[in-house]
Amino acid sequence: MIHLTNITKQYGQKVLYQNASVQIRPGDRIGLVGPNGAGKTTIFRIILRQEGIDGGTVNIAEKQVIGYFSQEVGEMKGRSALEEVMAGAGRVSDLASRIAEMEARLQDSAEKPLSDDDMTQLLERYGEAQLEFEQRGGYDLEARAKEILTGLGIRPEDHGRPVEHFSGGWKMRIALAQILALSPDVLLMDEPTNHLDLESIIWLEEWLMKFKGSLVMTCHDREFLNRVTSRIVEVANKTITTFSGNYEYYVREREIRAQQLLAEYRKQQDMLAKEEEFIARFAARASHAAQVQSRVKKLEKIERVEIPAEEKTIKFEFPTPPRSGNDVVKFDGVAKSWVLEDGSRRPVFSGVSGVVRRQDRVAVVGVNGAGKSTLLKIACEMTEPTQGRSTLGASVRLGYFSQHSLEVLSPEKTIYDEIHDRIPESTIGYVRNLLGAFLFSGDDVYKKNAVLSGGEKSRVVLATILAKPVNFLVLDEPTNHLDIKSRELLLDAVKGFDGTVMFVSHDRHFLRQVTNRVFEVDHGEMRIYEGGYDYYLSQKH
Repeated sequence: MIHLTNITKQYGQKVLYQNASVQIRPGDRIGLVGPNGAGKTTIFRIILRQEGIDGGTVNIAEKQVIGYFSQEVGEMKGRSALEEVMAGAGRVSDLASRIAEMEARLQDSAEKPLSDDDMTQLLERYGEAQLEFEQRGGYDLEARAKEILTGLGIRPEDHGRPVEHFSGGWKMRIALAQILALSPDVLLMDEPTNHLDLESIIWLEEWLMKFKGSLVMTCHDREFLNRVTSRIVEVANKTITTFSGNYEYYVREREIRAQQLLAEYRKQQDMLAKEEEFIARFAARASHAAQVQSRVKKLEKIERVEIPAEEKTIKFEFPTPPRSGNDVVKFDGVAKSWVLEDGSRRPVFSGVSGVVRRQDRVAVVGVNGAGKSTLLKIACEMTEPTQGRSTLGASVRLGYFSQHSLEVLSPEKTIYDEIHDRIPESTIGYVRNLLGAFLFSGDDVYKKNAVLSGGEKSRVVLATILAKPVNFLVLDEPTNHLDIKSRELLLDAVKGFDGTVMFVSHDRHFLRQVTNRVFEVDHGEMRIYEGGYDYYLSQKH
């Protein structure tokens, strides 16, 4: 279907890949992985003919419909959400127009007869167009568009709302729905789970598992990758490597290959050292001149084994927090409702009671809009309950993270200054080690906050929180914008944290690894499950 063969691509002096190859076959489920800047998105752009290559060949089968979902949503206006999704049906819309034209010509043929050959050709084209239209789901496009919008969390009553009334995150869902409704032969997806809540992620996962075309995607959600993909294509170290398995298989296999490469490297280094020692010892002796020259030529021809530069991760010992009381936060008959513009009240939940105890790892779960973030804010005393009481326990030192926390960063400050100003008594080495633990090293620490990506800002804010001796971490979607490596880093930090954690997350790997209690907010009430995330799921089904 799609073959990239021995391709080379570089920008100036930076080589992304050299003589690298990858195939996308019918029915493939490919996860595209690799460090930031390695060239994953560039592969999408090469397939879409938006970028050329510096060497090699690109072969794409004719008449293939390729759908591409990226994080850049174009301008949307003038249509309802449903109309926007249907308008993006591309090939299906073209086929519908062609079928209508051919039907008009067939009707006209009664008055303006066609020759036998012309009629035969017209009927053949008409039959082919109808067959493809049916295969691509043209007859149920509207029903499919409605199902996809609803699955992605846009309620049926909002399908008719103008697209310009939706926020950026919801427009992203509409753009995703547009690509899915297209029913392409090849689906290219760049971070499809960003901006989705857990329910929508699970719905998309199930949709992709039934999808009959080929899929290539980048994704930061480890569990999503494991469930959806059956091949991993790694873009790293100027090459493209294919692994026949899901993400967990890739992690294991990559480690095995790395160990084998290291053993091969060491063996070669030993051999080179012996050869070079012989050359150095006998270079001045005429009696050994032929042997010396032979070995010099041998060394020149040897292809050197190279060890890829490892991405360094610094293990950082976070400050031991002071011990809090046994009851960290207590909810007693808590209710919350928001006052709307017209003065009416919208209830969120009521009658919430429960205790978060010292060293608990509480996951707050529930459908989108259930009030999970509101409950966290009440726990942090950032908003008052409408009824009941929420009480923080004795000696609680709070660290709170949400996407709004990113706005507290000073745009003109560097990353280093942002951290140092919050812990001014710390040494340069301490601050640099802390930043290294959050993947900022070298001159990167002098980047200004204003130029950072969403993921980089999240890491800076998490570093500022964990730099201080807090004993109660409240995290609202901490993994948003973080890539897999950054999520693993946060996971290790939270697992090693000697305090209490209360959090909301749509990352199931994170939920499984961290949680020991679950607070479910559902239909205005809260239920408590005394076990981890898997225990909670077993009780739900």
